[in-house]
Amino acid sequence: MRTRRKPATVKVIPLGGVGEIGLNCTLIETEEEMIIVDAGLMFPEEDMPGVDIVIPDFSYITANKDKVKGLFLTHGHEDHIGAIPYLLRGLPEIPVYGGPLTMAFVNARLKEQGMALGEAGHTVAAGDIIQVGSLKVEFITVCHSIADSFGLAISTKAGLILHTGDFKIDQTPIDGKRMDLSRFAQLGSQGVILMMSDSTNAVNPGYTGSESIVGEGLLETFRAAEGRVLVATFASHVARIQQVLQAAAATGRKVAFAGRSLVTNSKIATELGYLKPYPGVMVELSQVDDLPDNEVVIMTTGTQGEPTSALTRMAMSEFKRTSIKKGDTVVISASTIPGNEKSVFRTVNHLYRQGAEVIGRKDANIHVSGHASQEELKLILALVKPRHFTPVHGEYSHLHSHAKLAIRMGMNKSKVLIAGSGEIIEIKGGKARLDGHVQAGRVMVDGYGVGDVGKYVLRDRMLLSNDGILVAVVVIDKETGELLRGPEIISRGFVYEKESEALFDEVTAQCRKVLSRQRDVGAAAVAETVRGSIVSVLSQRTGRKPLIIPHVLEL
Repeated sequence: MRTRRKPATVKVIPLGGVGEIGLNCTLIETEEEMIIVDAGLMFPEEDMPGVDIVIPDFSYITANKDKVKGLFLTHGHEDHIGAIPYLLRGLPEIPVYGGPLTMAFVNARLKEQGMALGEAGHTVAAGDIIQVGSLKVEFITVCHSIADSFGLAISTKAGLILHTGDFKIDQTPIDGKRMDLSRFAQLGSQGVILMMSDSTNAVNPGYTGSESIVGEGLLETFRAAEGRVLVATFASHVARIQQVLQAAAATGRKVAFAGRSLVTNSKIATELGYLKPYPGVMVELSQVDDLPDNEVVIMTTGTQGEPTSALTRMAMSEFKRTSIKKGDTVVISASTIPGNEKSVFRTVNHLYRQGAEVIGRKDANIHVSGHASQEELKLILALVKPRHFTPVHGEYSHLHSHAKLAIRMGMNKSKVLIAGSGEIIEIKGGKARLDGHVQAGRVMVDGYGVGDVGKYVLRDRMLLSNDGILVAVVVIDKETGELLRGPEIISRGFVYEKESEALFDEVTAQCRKVLSRQRDVGAAAVAETVRGSIVSVLSQRTGRKPLIIPHVLEL
């Protein structure tokens, strides 16, 4: 009698990129092996003061590092490759696969941190199939706002998994490489057990515009501007850089780059043949002051109001190499990433204050998204006809909107799975279901520190930034707990001490009054009493909540 073979099981585990913009990282795990799809970062939100970047929690990967067979990259944006240096610290020898531009950007980022892929780096092309253990990974061309963007078809013993990567359907892309819709349809006819699809624009009706219309908008803007034009875009948006160069050449303007990442990425793209240079158009930033204003274009970073970006520093008059002039036209050629609205508005207001005119995507055809809108998402669902569907790459509003689209397209509600970070999608016996969790979350990077900034540190930083700090020093008798001196009050960022002597006198009197009745004479108990007394007075008199640090000395 034959024994029945146990059905193969595959786990799909997003470690980020679901319920948030950025941190894109997904695991495909079998009993024998694991592969990683993307390892991206996220820029800090408003409530993360002092944090440089945010990366996924890689604990589950490092705990299973012997199973990891490779890192597969869909494209070269920071929210998909930015965390690679931190991942490779724990997995220094895993193979990394990506397109030529993607791998060049990865190598440049690693070089900045004194690292290198060496022989572990593998450049792939559309149609390439990589075998890793029982898994086969096929790279499929998709259109996005960066060259060498791919979807991934992952063949497993439990069925075919399709990951679209970031995409849109553009019939007139700048590089001429259309999304391989026929391959998506072929995979659909073969049978896809689970499709994961980009949800970034799932709340937007209709179709996303073609990149080609941006060139027309830039040309009109350059012709109409009487002074200098500054164009802010993402440093990795090679097609947008190309169109700026074309528009400048057509209008007799010279182009200079402001921003290290823009210079680095443009050099890489030119060396690889993705960016066509225009002889006589490019100049150094130091040369623009010698040119008539109506012959100048400055390309810069800073579309998201990043405090260290070139555009933000120009707006704040803190950029040494050039500054905003009255009569400048600033073109912000990008969408505002959710969570960055305040930073962007702050930068725009400073630009207006300096006398510039600011043009955004709502004012002219100077930007289109790189992500599919609802009609494109519906088309992919219709072509692939997946048995199960998981929306990825977006906040929960985007994921739910995409899920509703799939259900309206005829999918059974039970086959549409919205997974959170660390949630396991188990594929087994032709079915997929949510089944358990692994450790996942956000890890803060602050300077050289990785993971040493948590919610309590952020809470203290927020308190400091909002209401300042107050230190209370008291001296007590070690044996009896009798107050010998103090409390001495020192504050920073709370109130001006010389004008608040009466307030501090009241704080001191309240502390002494309560301590005189204190029975527990231990230093910890005295510290808590001092803290409580200060909170009581300050909340009544000022309504503020500074960070309070009691310091007890025992003699």
